[in-house]
Order: sequence, then C-alpha cells, then structure tokens
Amino acid sequence: MPSGESLFIGMIAGSFGVAYFVYGKRTEKMIFLLVGVALCIYPYFIESVIWLLVVGLLLLAAPFLIGALDR
Repeated sequence: MPSGESLFIGMIAGSFGVAYFVYGKRTEKMIFLLVGVALCIYPYFIESVIWLLVVGLLLLAAPFLIGALDR
C-alpha cells in the first residue's frame, strides 16, 4: 500500500501531466504530449518517495532541456 507522501506526489505529478498533455495537444508539440503521459503513468511503477521526486523533476524539465539542445 502506498504511503501518503507517495500518493500526494503522484497526484501532483498527474496534475502536471494533464497540463503538459493539454499544452502539447493544443500547440502540437509532441514532446510535451509524451512527457504529459509519462507524468501521469510513472507514479504507478515507483514507490520510493525520493525516486518519485527525482523522476518527476527530470520529466518536468525534459521538454525544456530537449528544447535547449535543439537550438
């Protein structure tokens, strides 16, 4: 059974995931669309609070880091 902290982090990650997904769909930017889906799904596979935070922050930053590399 997941702890309260991991449920809370999962809920926040899912909220950001929906926002990234909607933004990616409206602007037709595939990276935001894919990261949005990943943010909604990854909390189901990770139980450790530390790893939830690390993976979540990396996913949140990924579209901007990839965009910086494209320039």
